[in-house]
Amino acid sequence: MKATSRARPAVALEHGAVPWLLLVATVTAGPHVTHLPWWLSLLVGGTLSWRAWLWQQRRPLPPRWTLALLVIGTVAAIGWQYRTLFGKDAGVALLVVFMALKPMEMNSRRDALVVVMLGYFLLLTHYLYSQSIPTGLWLLAAITLLTAALIRLHGGAQPVVTVLRHAGLLLTQALPFMLILYLLFPRISGPLWGLPQDAYAGLSGLSEQMAPGSISRLIQSGAIAFRSRFDGEPPEKSDLYWRGPVFDEYDGLTWHTRARPGGSATPAPVVEGVGQSYAYSSILEAHDRRWLLALDVATRLPPDSSLAPTLEAVSREPVRVRSRFSFVSSTNYRANVIEAAGILEQALVLPEGINPRTRALASEWASRPPARIAEAALAMFRNEDFHYTLRPPLLGRDAMDEFLFDTRRGFCEHYASAFVFLMRAANVPARVVAGYQGGEINPVDGYLTVRQSDAHAWAEVWLAGQGWVRFDPTAAVAPSRIEQGIVAALPAGEPLPIVVRLDADWLRELRNRWEAANNTWNQWVLGYNPQRQREVLSRLGWRDPDWRGMTASLAVLCGVALLIVTLWTLPRRLAADPVQRAWRKYCTQLGRRGISRAAWEGPLDFAQRVAREKPDLAALTSEAAGYYAKLRYGRSARTEHDLRRLRQCLYRLPPRRRNNA
Repeated sequence: MKATSRARPAVALEHGAVPWLLLVATVTAGPHVTHLPWWLSLLVGGTLSWRAWLWQQRRPLPPRWTLALLVIGTVAAIGWQYRTLFGKDAGVALLVVFMALKPMEMNSRRDALVVVMLGYFLLLTHYLYSQSIPTGLWLLAAITLLTAALIRLHGGAQPVVTVLRHAGLLLTQALPFMLILYLLFPRISGPLWGLPQDAYAGLSGLSEQMAPGSISRLIQSGAIAFRSRFDGEPPEKSDLYWRGPVFDEYDGLTWHTRARPGGSATPAPVVEGVGQSYAYSSILEAHDRRWLLALDVATRLPPDSSLAPTLEAVSREPVRVRSRFSFVSSTNYRANVIEAAGILEQALVLPEGINPRTRALASEWASRPPARIAEAALAMFRNEDFHYTLRPPLLGRDAMDEFLFDTRRGFCEHYASAFVFLMRAANVPARVVAGYQGGEINPVDGYLTVRQSDAHAWAEVWLAGQGWVRFDPTAAVAPSRIEQGIVAALPAGEPLPIVVRLDADWLRELRNRWEAANNTWNQWVLGYNPQRQREVLSRLGWRDPDWRGMTASLAVLCGVALLIVTLWTLPRRLAADPVQRAWRKYCTQLGRRGISRAAWEGPLDFAQRVAREKPDLAALTSEAAGYYAKLRYGRSARTEHDLRRLRQCLYRLPPRRRNNA
């Protein structure tokens, strides 16, 4: 054969393969409509529908200049929408547009391969928005479809079930490699999906400031804030105060965190646990803040964390990925019996010229001991006509006066704010603490689940000889909030999330099982970080694994797995292929007649050698090799006629000679 430098012509795309590719585009790009602009979702859906109509009607594709205008206009619109073409949201939007427009110029198999490869890449972007179990199942189905589309492109028209079965078999063969990579691929510290600047947008939780309504809005979310598991029996529900930010600066409307965690101007806090201590570990959801929401108050902290001057446990870096922390806490304690003068001075500051009636009431109590003043405030909330509600009326400039003497309706932030204002007005150091109160034990996995709906605010008062003492005015108004939870404290009709209002036992059981499954997924799949990887490998007998050893083991085990899969699949494939089986039988019979085919020898080369060495078998072997090459490597579909002719060549071989005499 003469060598040629001309490029091979592009293989035309088979008409029946187009629906597979349109389905691939829909499955990989479709879920992104939940966070794409409405106009972009309509454009993507309209473009794919247009391409499906062109396929059904066998119409020609639009000219290239039309697609060029669409690309330019869409890219410009995305830049205008996001004010950039970089970052998570804008980048994903561009990929979705390319996936929708590429089928509009899809004429050859090469174009189809671009669509499939783009689909594989687009699947990764779904994990930028959700890493849940449903997302994982959807992507598993999508990758099966992508693999099936590849098989359909190269294998020609086949039954759908056959194509999907073949794709499932290929993915099953990849399972050993997946497990080896999962166990041994060196993990990196930090968020894999947190590289774009906008990766942390949308994280919810407590804020660094508190205004009327801030916690009541957070209460309406049923999202999980963290899960905790105690080494022994957990504390009573009334002792489950999970400490978050401490607010010690008030501007008349909003509380702020002034004494920042980790400051060096104040001495380290001194905490003395009184009574029983509790050891536990918490799996904290990402909230992009530094506080670790330890049980009030922590006496032993995890690495890379500290106890702030205001007694909350804080990490060195913001919590931007789901993380596990271990603590020891004491619910009965004495904290900072000797307090820094600067912190006590700040705990007395109030803005001037507001809330005169509240100041007057506090001045009546000012002659009493600080503990008695606090008890008087609690008695007022307990005995007078105050109401606990998520729908309090709006307050004006003198918010404390209006709340304490007029509306008397509020949520935990209202009661904590009013209590601290009264204490400061009576010259008693006090501050507001935000966090979570309570939680619910999941009987399936034993974890105590704390939700955003458990968000709470309470007060702390500094008492001489005792240090900072917790006072919860909400407990005086609605004791059931502390003892039984938010659902028991609020009347029906309050805007609580459905997930915390489940009354039916079977629904609660279903929720518990689902959340336990999510917890397992989070710990062993999403939370498989360097620390967890070292723990697993240590349990398997590998002490002190490092990245060099893991990389070498990864290469060796992948090679072994590849060899095993090859040895398992190749003989089965050869045995299962009737064309291969017929050709091997023919070559075996030639070997018994004195001419054996080498493993590297192709059918046509073998036929030429037979013609030289066994001229009497030249014609028959050339015919058999031609049928085999056509059936094995030809572009046309296999036919039973050609396979039957190949098998007949075996029966037409002359009998073997017993001797040469």
